[in-house]
Amino acid sequence: MSKIKLVVNNTIQQKEKEKFFIKKELQSILNLYAKMVSNGSWKDYSFTSGIKEVSFNVYQRASEKPVLRILKNLKPRYFNEKYLIKDKNGAILKKSENLNQLINKTSWNKLRLVK
Repeated sequence: MSKIKLVVNNTIQQKEKEKFFIKKELQSILNLYAKMVSNGSWKDYSFTSGIKEVSFNVYQRASEKPVLRILKNLKPRYFNEKYLIKDKNGAILKKSENLNQLINKTSWNKLRLVK
């Protein structure tokens, strides 16, 4: 008979789940996206995932670079760098430890989409 191992609270499986936005995070981001599309500010989106971060990229037109990026930092150095908003040049506009606070406290209409 083969040996059977019981694995409880496997941290490897938990890390595998963290490689993308969870359902609540994605729902918050897509609600914001729907609001901004109805305003006419945003036109398209895409996702990018890597080892250190996952991002929701926003496009004003079908261009080469995203105008804004909402990032989930998978390996943050500080607790308030879990979620970031970056512009197309990579400069950090806002950062927070909570995605809902980041989305709600940002005045999206005042953020200028620079060409």
